[in-house]
Amino acid sequence: MKFHRIYIELTNECGLQCSFCPSATVIPQQISLSFFESIIVQAKKYTKEIACHVMGDPLRINKLHAYLDILQKYNMKALLTTSGYYLKKHSTKTLFHPAVKQINISLNSYNKNDTMLTFNQYLKPIIELCQEKLAQDADLFLNLRLWNLDEDMSEKAFNSTLFKYIADYFPLKITLEEVYRNRPKSIRIANKILLHFDNYFEWPSLDNPLYGNGTCQGLSSHIAILVDGRVVPCCLDANAVIELGNLEKESLDTILKSTISKKMIDGFKNGIATEELCQRCSYKDRFNK
Repeated sequence: MKFHRIYIELTNECGLQCSFCPSATVIPQQISLSFFESIIVQAKKYTKEIACHVMGDPLRINKLHAYLDILQKYNMKALLTTSGYYLKKHSTKTLFHPAVKQINISLNSYNKNDTMLTFNQYLKPIIELCQEKLAQDADLFLNLRLWNLDEDMSEKAFNSTLFKYIADYFPLKITLEEVYRNRPKSIRIANKILLHFDNYFEWPSLDNPLYGNGTCQGLSSHIAILVDGRVVPCCLDANAVIELGNLEKESLDTILKSTISKKMIDGFKNGIATEELCQRCSYKDRFNK
């Protein structure tokens, strides 16, 4: 069994309340360096790539560099997904760490929060990070996400302002109107710097309508490990509704060989969602078209 990547939640704190994310009251936690390393020792058998988030923002933590050092020690790569609000907490030495393969910045988090930051105060550090990446010829991708193109919740006014702002610094070879019309997955604005597009998605919940069976990439391309060590089959199961096991109590090998893991894997191979949460997840429709 191999995974394209494993998600590990370094912290469950995001610091924001984006309207497109499920609201949750959590006790702030951060995974310890020793526990993180013990997980990486087990995970290296299954993947070479660690996405350092589930719900929390990895840039919230102060010792991010130390976590990245651990990944480098075991010859693994990191993906950092962030709102962009905490870029100034870290130097480019950390953000451009040799272990970092890609930084994803969710640009549509800005207009989905009540914040004291102006649009310029939010975007300027992101543009500066892009410019510094080019100046240093840092070997990583910067992926600027606009996952807000769907018709029901489209943000054309915000996106128009954003496009004009970015065009002052980088040449855009496509108009916003063309983006909405042609729906490219991404456009390149500079070397290894991309604008990435998608729609909002519905988080899986037991309160959702029943969507039925289908296949999914959970337990196929990835799994996720929450900050407290609980292992879940999917990076969208942030509340561990489907808890496969806990790394505080058992090994990753044991968890992935468990009855529930095998049942889910076999089910998805045959287009059957064996768990209720999966039955009530519309995201899997993206893999069933």
